[in-house]
Amino acid sequence: MTDSTSLTPRPDHLVERLGHAANQHAAARAFLDYQERQAVNTLVRQANDLASFAAFLASALGHAAPTGEALMNDAAAWQGITWGLVRAFTLWLLSEGYAIGTVNVRLTTIKRYASLAHQAGTLSDDEISLIKTVRGYSQKQAKRVNAERKTTRVGRKKAQPVRVTLEVARLLKAQPDTPQGRRDTLLMCLLLDHGLRVSEVARMEAKHFDLKTGALEFYRPKVDLDQEHALTPDTLRAASAYLNVDAPAEGRIFLGSMKNGELRASCMGERSITRRVQALGEALGVQGLSAHDCRHYWATNAARAGTDPLALQEAGGWSSLAMPRRYIERSKVANKNVKLKT
Repeated sequence: MTDSTSLTPRPDHLVERLGHAANQHAAARAFLDYQERQAVNTLVRQANDLASFAAFLASALGHAAPTGEALMNDAAAWQGITWGLVRAFTLWLLSEGYAIGTVNVRLTTIKRYASLAHQAGTLSDDEISLIKTVRGYSQKQAKRVNAERKTTRVGRKKAQPVRVTLEVARLLKAQPDTPQGRRDTLLMCLLLDHGLRVSEVARMEAKHFDLKTGALEFYRPKVDLDQEHALTPDTLRAASAYLNVDAPAEGRIFLGSMKNGELRASCMGERSITRRVQALGEALGVQGLSAHDCRHYWATNAARAGTDPLALQEAGGWSSLAMPRRYIERSKVANKNVKLKT
């Protein structure tokens, strides 16, 4: 006769089986769980990074290489990826002329997804440990590397921001008193006085402005953050002039314009805003001006006026203090703004 107690699983066996099942479930969802926590812009950038890695693997491995989409969504696609391939990828990027910053960012993405593949059981403990040893380049190392290669940047992104002086900033905000001019004045005030990203400006609606209190409430899609700014006097005047006369009451406020300066019914997107900023800069003899350059100007202006670094970080919608440092233009005289008691 069979002992009935032998058919009942021991508690420790139940825990073990439950734990194993939980591990399998977590492993299957490792990529999805991670991606659900990321901003849309982060996922877009990572997709580009992984597509670049896939292109490298295709050149090295041929048709057997996984696609960027597979690397982003399927742990099995990481089968056979080694630290040697990851290291070779960084060298390939350098040989193709990519900027050091791009190399570092793409390496970070590869290591992040390799770690997810490790969680899913595709990569071994030994392999992920070796992959983590592949390092990016410091600023000092970047200078040495760039000195040895002919091309140090590919793509449209500039190596250095266009410098905007206080005089140029004032002129950019002093557009004609026409529908197009009033639109451009508000556009430049938001970029130069508030340091907004072009993606944030493109989304602006009349409801975001409170002209009575002088407040601006808006959304930062890059960092998934709702924020409020106090409008500067210039921005408040510009917003009052444009919103009360030219802008639509509902929907996005920055309308496109025709050659005669009249406004269209359709709205400006990020690219058309970028082109308009460039055109306004060229009219003043400033070549290659972008909305991003205006953000550099804003951060530099605020820092040199004595803004607390933490306040600047918060106002700029940055997640760390390291980011404002990248945007602030270095002084020609290093101790120019250092104040000492004597």
